[in-house]
Amino acid sequence: MRSLANNVHLKRAISPAAAIADNTPIVSQIIDRLGYEQLMFAILLGQLVDADATFAVLVQHGDQANLSDAADVPDAQLTGTEALAGFKFDDDDKVRKIGYVGPKRYVRLTITPANNTGNAFVSAVAILASARYAPTPNPPV
Repeated sequence: MRSLANNVHLKRAISPAAAIADNTPIVSQIIDRLGYEQLMFAILLGQLVDADATFAVLVQHGDQANLSDAADVPDAQLTGTEALAGFKFDDDDKVRKIGYVGPKRYVRLTITPANNTGNAFVSAVAILASARYAPTPNPPV
C-alpha cells in the first residue's frame, strides 16, 4: 500500500523568515509543475501583531520559467478563492489553502499586506500531487 508521502511532492514557496513589519508583498518561489497534475499552496500563519492589518492573496501563472509572462489566474482555474486564502490581523496560528487547476507550467503566490505596521510571520509550502512517476522523491528536491 502506498502512503500519502509517496504520492505528493513538497516545494518551498515562502520560507519561514523574520517577521515582516510593512506592506511589502511577499512573493513565493516560482513553482514548476512539470510531471505533476495538481498543485496546492498551504499558507502557514504565525503571530500577526498589527491590530488592523489585512493580507490579500494572488496566484499568477505563465509558460516562462521566470514568469516574465505572469498573468493573474482566472477564478475558474483555482480551487477555493483568493479571498478565502487571504487573512487578517486576528488569524494568528492558522493555515490557509488555495489550489491551482490551470494549464500553465509555472505558478507563484503573492501575499500583499495592507495596514501592517506590526510583526507578521508567514510562510507557505507548495504541494504537488498526481505525479507522472511515483513514488515521488524523498527527500523532496
